[in-house]
Amino acid sequence: MILAVTGGKGGVGKSTLAFELGAALDAAVVDADLGMADLPTGPGPDLHDVLAGRADPIEAVRDGVGPVTILPCGRSLAGARAADVTRLDDALRAVERAYGDVVVDCPAGMKADAGVPLAVADACVVVASPRSYALADAVRTRELARELDAGLVAVAVNRAVADPPTEAFEEVLGAPAVVVPADPRVGRSVAECRPVTRCAPSSRAGRAVEELAAAVARCRRV
Repeated sequence: MILAVTGGKGGVGKSTLAFELGAALDAAVVDADLGMADLPTGPGPDLHDVLAGRADPIEAVRDGVGPVTILPCGRSLAGARAADVTRLDDALRAVERAYGDVVVDCPAGMKADAGVPLAVADACVVVASPRSYALADAVRTRELARELDAGLVAVAVNRAVADPPTEAFEEVLGAPAVVVPADPRVGRSVAECRPVTRCAPSSRAGRAVEELAAAVARCRRV
């Protein structure tokens, strides 16, 4: 199964939740944000090289470096320009064949580079801010996913300081809304390669990520 983690706004925590879901689902995570990559990288080929035809997708996967298997993306402008997004379908399918479930960290917004991973994905999780404008952003993202046949599994209302009302998200979007509370351990999880589901599984944030993962698992069984 290929799961896209997407959202209409940048900075809402898509990369962090993609990383956390990768740990919770024991899935490979692909950083498909070609221009603004956030997940850990390192020496060796990356997704820019794969999409430019310079590397095999499996050759670019970082396996066993940390608790989450990652296919990272480069951070150079030249690399982004050389990347051919039409190759992404084949790259994600190759990772799926080799590793099973794949979680894709998508770019923000409605542009073509955000649409391509959604078009490949079997399902998606929309990440939204707890702020008042977030519902409209989530609706636009859901509509794009629907057009591209990526079913909505859940909405993650991320970095919530209080318990925001989720009824509007669930009623309008037709999917469960999971509140992921603000937790500094989640904010540090990518930089420290320590998913909260591993270091603090009984925390509210850890339980919220597991709830998201359970929704994905139910979708996968269907």
